[in-house]
Parts: sequence; structure tokens; C-alpha cells
Amino acid sequence: MKPWTDAEALRCRLQKEWDKGRLLAAILTEETLFPLRLPVKQPTSRELGQRFGEVRQWLDDLVAAADGARGFALEWQEVNHRQLGRNRLPTAALFVDQKTALRFIGRQREADRFRNLCRTVLAAFPELSAWLARRPLLALTHAEEWPRLLAVLAWLVAHPRPGIYLRQLEIPGVDTKFMEQHRPLLAELLDVLLPANAIDPAAKGVAGFEQRYGFAAKPVRIRFRLLDAALTINGLTDLEIPAEAFARLNPPVRRVFITENEINGLAFPPQAGAMVIFGLGYGLDRLAAACWLHDKEIFYWGDIDTHGFAMLDQLRHPFPHARSLLMDRQTLLAHQPLWGKEQTPTSRELPRLDAAEAALYEDLRHDRLAPGLRLEQERISFTALKTALTGVDRDGKKG
Repeated sequence: MKPWTDAEALRCRLQKEWDKGRLLAAILTEETLFPLRLPVKQPTSRELGQRFGEVRQWLDDLVAAADGARGFALEWQEVNHRQLGRNRLPTAALFVDQKTALRFIGRQREADRFRNLCRTVLAAFPELSAWLARRPLLALTHAEEWPRLLAVLAWLVAHPRPGIYLRQLEIPGVDTKFMEQHRPLLAELLDVLLPANAIDPAAKGVAGFEQRYGFAAKPVRIRFRLLDAALTINGLTDLEIPAEAFARLNPPVRRVFITENEINGLAFPPQAGAMVIFGLGYGLDRLAAACWLHDKEIFYWGDIDTHGFAMLDQLRHPFPHARSLLMDRQTLLAHQPLWGKEQTPTSRELPRLDAAEAALYEDLRHDRLAPGLRLEQERISFTALKTALTGVDRDGKKG
């Protein structure tokens, strides 16, 4: 790092203002950035005496930069030196206007492009002025796509909550891929332009785009296997159906197993009067509408790690009677050679665990057994699963 402020250091400071979006935002707002004064770090009195040749070169270079085609003004200060007498040193660089600053960092062409973009966007939607001032660099990044973005915005303002799939949009130049690639940007713009009653605030993020703005979304599906050959549906035992259809299903089972791992669901052994649901992860809330599950025995088999217990806790929100399967301390200790490490554990409070589950969860989240300990459900032996299911059958007969 150079000891005193030179032209490159000034350029870096202005570049930071550009990177923050302030130089572009000033085009739209009343914020007064100019004249912009940037302090100059100058040589100390000792440096002036001991390194006079270096100081003279630094000063000549700075003056040359100020006088050049990309120049700026310098503010000066007279200093008295015991050996060298009176000297003038710069105290600040002054950029009198935006044009000077943009020219100095080579951004004038991009700024002109942003001005043209603003004229186009605001002619169509004056309401986007504050957004453009807040997100100028994002707007500039997508400069080539704005004609299509404006076409999408105009269509949705005219047809709020259309109830169709993205694939069904008939907008020239706009296809499904364009919509999917630009969902984050479109979401920001639509939140500004659409009335509150045209936005579903419960739907967030890229995955919630369709629901948030009233498009038809791919149906959420639930996969399950009927573990009793006597209960097949048209001869089928392995099915995946929309969550709405699953909510109406109410198969004649008395026991429901839920496991995250797909292979565990596919390999789950036959069980009289039972079914297994699998592959939902944190999507367990998809089961909440299936009221018939309240009348079934429910067993949840997840990983023995913090997220496994978090999913169990989530399931017990709609189904407080759900029990855990193979998620106990004995199973964990019996499979110690197969322990792994959880990369991003959770540490939130899980109020719906029973005493034994909560004690094991506390040990896991506080690394009392091993750092980031996890035992994935697919590492648990099939013999252990069969033994656990025998215990479930025995308990069921007692009940």
C-alpha cells in the first residue's frame, strides 16, 4: 500500500461509491453528492524532510492526474518545514460534478445507459422511481432484458393473479425459461406495482413465486407405499399423488410410517394394515390437510441429528400423537462405527419432543457426544428396523 493518497487511491474510493450505487442513484434522487471532497493523506513533516525526492514524485504524479483529461481539482495547504521552508501540499481532491467523477473511473458510458434505461422504465411505470434509485446496479445489469421485463409487468398489472401456468403466458419474446430465470427481479418489481390484494404475502422466495402472484403451480405431490398386499389400489402399492388427493384418500390402514430417505421407503418391509410415506424432508406440512391421519398410529423415522429431531417436532404440530422410530440413544450408540458429521446443524428450541428425545437432542446440539454428530437413517441396520417393527406390533397388540 502506498503511504500517501495517489490517483489510484482516489479512483478506488470513487469506485466504492459506484459499487454502492450512490453515483447512479444520484441521477434520480435529490441527494447532493457533488462537489465531492475526498481527503488526501499527505506526507508527515518527518517524511517531507527524509523522503523529499519521493514526496516530489508523488506530488508531480497527483498534479498530473488532476490536470489530465480525467482530472479533478486539488485543495492545497501551506506548511512550514524547519529545513525546507514553506511548501504547498494537497489536502483534498475535489470532484466538482458527477460527470467528472464518472469520467475519472471510466463509468460515464454506463451512467448514460442507466439514464436512458430510467427514461424508458419510468415512462411505463413512474412508480418504479424509488426502486431504480435503490437498486440501480441491478437495473443496469439487466439493461438488455428491460423491454421483455416491462412487457411482463404490463401484462400482470392488467391481469393480476391470472391463475394460469407460466408456460401459458402469451407475451412476445417471453418464454417459461425467461420467467424462471428472472423470478427474483420480477418479484421485487411486482411487489411495487401490484395492489396488496393481488399478492399472497405468505408465499416467499423463488419457490413461492407462482403462489405469491397467482399463477398455477406444479401440484405438491406425496409418495407412499401400501405395505399390506391386501390393501392395494387397483393392484398398485407404490403411488405418488397430489397432496389434495392424498388428503381425501383415507386408506383402510391403522398404522402410518413416515421416513425421509427414499430408499428406506422403498425397502420398508411388509406390514399388515400399514403404509409408509417418504421423501418429504421439511415438507411434512403437506400432510396437515389429511385429517384422516389423526385416527392412525403415526411413526416418524428420521436421521439421528438435529435436523431429524427438528422434522419430528414439525410433524407433531399437526399430529401431536406421532411417535419416533429408531431415533433413540440406544440405536445411536449401537451404530457408533457408522456415525457421520452434520454440516449445518440447527440449534433452535424444539418444544414438542418428549423427555428422552429432548435429552438426546440437547446432547447433539451441544456436541456432547461428538462434534456435529449424526447417524443417517440409511446407515441403521435392517435387523434393527425389523426388531423395532416387532416392538411396534407387540405394543399395538397390548393396546
